[in-house]
Amino acid sequence: MSSPDIASILENSRDLDRLRKDQEEVLVEINKLHKKLQSTPEVVEKPGDSSLSRLKHLYTQAKDLSEREVTISNLLLSQLDTFLPSGPPGQQRRKMDGNDQKRKRMKSDSDISRLSPSMRNHIEAFVSLKDEQVAARVTSDAEKDEWFVVKVINFDEKTRVFEVLDEEPGDDEEGGGQRKYKLPGSCIIPFPKGNDPSSTPEFPAGRHVLAVYPGTTALYKATVISTPRKVTIPVFIGIR
Repeated sequence: MSSPDIASILENSRDLDRLRKDQEEVLVEINKLHKKLQSTPEVVEKPGDSSLSRLKHLYTQAKDLSEREVTISNLLLSQLDTFLPSGPPGQQRRKMDGNDQKRKRMKSDSDISRLSPSMRNHIEAFVSLKDEQVAARVTSDAEKDEWFVVKVINFDEKTRVFEVLDEEPGDDEEGGGQRKYKLPGSCIIPFPKGNDPSSTPEFPAGRHVLAVYPGTTALYKATVISTPRKVTIPVFIGIR
């Protein structure tokens, strides 16, 4: 097992830990809201109360985190299976002929067909992101949490890994060219569809989001102060 492979497994493990922590935080908020509604159910009838909308948002967030957890868990299983010995110790691997490759492709297709409907939908959604722009966390360092707007070049359905391109040329000290990254699904946030206003989520005041530095592909963390009555062009996306 090479160092890059070990680093990828460790990075995915850290992503899984972060997702579980995020899930715990969301569940705490859901439980708080449940207690509030149980003790004062009449609050939902008050004008301007957003308790039910908030609860729906939290459930949606919990579902998204759960699906991401499944994606990363499957990715880790695939990565670990790759390095586990498939035969007796010392047995040499023989080269695959055409039939072996065909059987491998058939097995891969069969594995995908056995996935749950929600998981298949999740993978299909990832595949559909090819050639689309998305937000991507390109660093694993918690103290240097860098996000960029990147273009999806490819999504590997077997390893669940994205290959993305930062189309903005780097600094001279970084080589000055466009940069490519291979990232797990947990590091990718799709943008709302520009031609579908209904896909643009509403962000309440106080929500943490990612915003684009003008004229760059760099993103920075921000907090929503107020929500416009009508949004025609999404300029920020939600983060956990």
